Amino acid sequence: MGTTAHSSRFALTREADASRYTLTRDGVLVSVLDYHDDGRTIALTRAFTIPTFRGSGYAARVVEGAVDDIARRGDRRIDAVCWYVADWFDAHPERAHLLRVR
Repeated sequence: MGTTAHSSRFALTREADASRYTLTRDGVLVSVLDYHDDGRTIALTRAFTIPTFRGSGYAARVVEGAVDDIARRGDRRIDAVCWYVADWFDAHPERAHLLRVR
């Protein structure tokens, strides 16, 4: 079972059974962020935007929503395995405290 956060046209859903976050716009899937949760750390492993929707900032939106959800829950650190997620954290150093220390 997952959780959903809505804005006017967008819905971010954590699909725990599928180990992914999905972002839909007007009910259409636009971006996915896969993860692996070991109980202490959530490894964000792959951000993907449907090719016809690329270049619209959807990957950044799904990553930001996932990071917000993980931070809100407060019981996991994040491992930025995906290059896109690592770049997102580089652009948002104020969120670096959420990262797993290596």
